[in-house]
Amino acid sequence: MITDSFSSTAAWMQVQAALTKPGVTDIVLALVVLGVVALAADYAHMLYLHYRMPPGPLPWPIVGNTWLLPDNKPWIYFEEVAKQYKTPLITFWIGRNPTVWICDAWAASELLDKRAGIYPSRPRMVVFGELGPGQTNLVSMYYGDRWRVHRKLTHIGVGLQQVRNYRPFQNDESMLVAHNIIKTPELYEKHFERYAASVVSIIGFGRRISDTKDPIISEVLAVMQRAAELNVPGKTFPMLMETFPILAKFPNAIAPWKHGLGGKNSRGGSFYYSLAEEARDNPEQPQSYVKKIFEEAPKYDLRPEEIAALTGNLFGAGSDTSSSTLVTFVLACCAFPEVLPRAWEELDRVVGPDRSPSMDDEHNLPYIKAFVKEVFRWRSVAIIGGQPHAPIQDDEYKGWLIPKGTWVQGNVWAIHHSEKEFPDPDRFYPARYLKEDPQNRPFPNERGYMTFGWGRRVCSGQGLAEQGTFITIARLLWAFNIRKARGPDGKEIPVDIFAYTNGLNMRPEPFKCQFIPRSLEIRATVEREGEEAEQRLSVYDGETKYRLSQWFTKA
Repeated sequence: MITDSFSSTAAWMQVQAALTKPGVTDIVLALVVLGVVALAADYAHMLYLHYRMPPGPLPWPIVGNTWLLPDNKPWIYFEEVAKQYKTPLITFWIGRNPTVWICDAWAASELLDKRAGIYPSRPRMVVFGELGPGQTNLVSMYYGDRWRVHRKLTHIGVGLQQVRNYRPFQNDESMLVAHNIIKTPELYEKHFERYAASVVSIIGFGRRISDTKDPIISEVLAVMQRAAELNVPGKTFPMLMETFPILAKFPNAIAPWKHGLGGKNSRGGSFYYSLAEEARDNPEQPQSYVKKIFEEAPKYDLRPEEIAALTGNLFGAGSDTSSSTLVTFVLACCAFPEVLPRAWEELDRVVGPDRSPSMDDEHNLPYIKAFVKEVFRWRSVAIIGGQPHAPIQDDEYKGWLIPKGTWVQGNVWAIHHSEKEFPDPDRFYPARYLKEDPQNRPFPNERGYMTFGWGRRVCSGQGLAEQGTFITIARLLWAFNIRKARGPDGKEIPVDIFAYTNGLNMRPEPFKCQFIPRSLEIRATVEREGEEAEQRLSVYDGETKYRLSQWFTKA
């Protein structure tokens, strides 16, 4: 013990002697002073921006406002902050980086649509960008020539000119949804997932997905939903790396806070490239998007990871968002049964029991069109409008500065729940979209919702999603009385319209319901049309040998 004490004392005396040598103390002191000055200068710059940008909470040095973020659903918190400051825009600091949250439809339209040429880029994104797909993926890519190439190639697959060509098989897949729900109504969510995945698989690879148990569906959806959860703004990892970007530089082996992002086990892109090669090399598969992409690849010098990103965006995002929208539709029917009789009256008058609705009926079904609009508005899947925009130059709005490169995020939740545009916003009320209704209000775009984003970053698959959602909702309303499930005591089981997941692409938490065919004639029509659709879709039958899990288990 005496020896240990003596050794410690001697060591401390050596440290003191080193520090008292000429120049060492001065160097240490200079470094401390330099650090304090740098911190003060950095914080002074933050305060300067704080008072010039849209209002919001006072940021702290280094950490900004990150500590204020709630654990769940931050879009609701940002809505409350905007109301507190009585402003359409707020500034919220994630570390040293300000984020402008747009909580008003008119402001979003002015900035992101009318000034689309100023807001077409992405800011620096550590988690989704640098540790994710980065500059190989249209979603996270900075605005520029390469982005234009990817946008053009995406339109080859899901541009408005192409979407009409997909109506026949999209309609057939929708018929199968109704047919399968009659057989196993308790699996309605699985039927929606199969339908959505099959449509984009036919487009992308020329091959449909016929079985709800196909592992590709569950694997891709699991990855998409996990990515959506990880990218929610928050004060926990991995998103805390946006506040402290230096933490992203550590190797994954010693950085559990990275959740594997940026490592070898996040190579899902190789899976999509393998699917693309498989479809390209199969002469029996019909013409598909990936075959067109491979034809264009030499012209644009596309790398394998870019081909993977183009096909992965179509397959992953298209299947997740479309199925989630349909689950929200069912929840709305259960929670607000009073909206259904008017839909049935219109469908019975226009369509009748001997056939189901088609896209040709759309112009004669104004209430059904309003019903679909309300589904998109009431609980939008992409609740903050996708990834953030960034201005390519300094901009000004209502006297507020929005600096170049700033995160600019549309808060779709706040926009769609504004009492000014949507009285009683949590009520599912399709008639609000009919001009003659007392609750109809002006909106800055013709659609009446902003579910798919804005400007040059609007969702490329919007037309496909709107087309498929309309025909599927119209068909299910025509076919079924969708209502709450009943418990053993015969009483209806309540549903919770606020029970949604926390991901950026949110969907309802699981709930039970009933699908009751509206008549024997309609049931017979559903069964007949389903069998006919199955036969027509057989030209797309096929199977892949690949599974996404193969790439996530490779070292």
